Amino acid sequence: MRLTVLAAALSIVLPAAAVAGPASNAVKFFYVPAVKFEADEQYRDRFTEPVTKLFDLNDQATKKNPDQVACIDFDPGLDAQDFDQKTVSKTLKLSEKLDGDNAEVTASFSLFSEGDDSKREMVWSLRKIDGKWKISDIASKTSDWKLSALECMAGQTPE
Repeated sequence: MRLTVLAAALSIVLPAAAVAGPASNAVKFFYVPAVKFEADEQYRDRFTEPVTKLFDLNDQATKKNPDQVACIDFDPGLDAQDFDQKTVSKTLKLSEKLDGDNAEVTASFSLFSEGDDSKREMVWSLRKIDGKWKISDIASKTSDWKLSALECMAGQTPE
């Protein structure tokens, strides 16, 4: 009986461990032990175009109009502004699909312990550059948007 239970437990645990890898670790960095704001300048070396272009435009908008909300007014990796760190850490599940030097990592988690609207599914696109996984885009399956598709007017006033 114990052997059957152990075999069943391992069959559940092992597939999850098999899909985690270096690309997933590049994404996990932004969620645990603490959520990090992707557009923060100190993390730019973890990204590549087209996302870095958006981050640069966001910086320009912030410098031009420091008292106004810039282009990125939420945390792209969370698809939200508010969250409970303990809940995100506890519910975070990562799965990765590799295709040569490209990877897709899906992050599923909840922002809060209650409420169906707090569930998120984010898809991170990565490319291996010089042996390191770099993030080229983030998409929300939950809200149907892509970071690379967001527009940023770099602080310009509309005509």
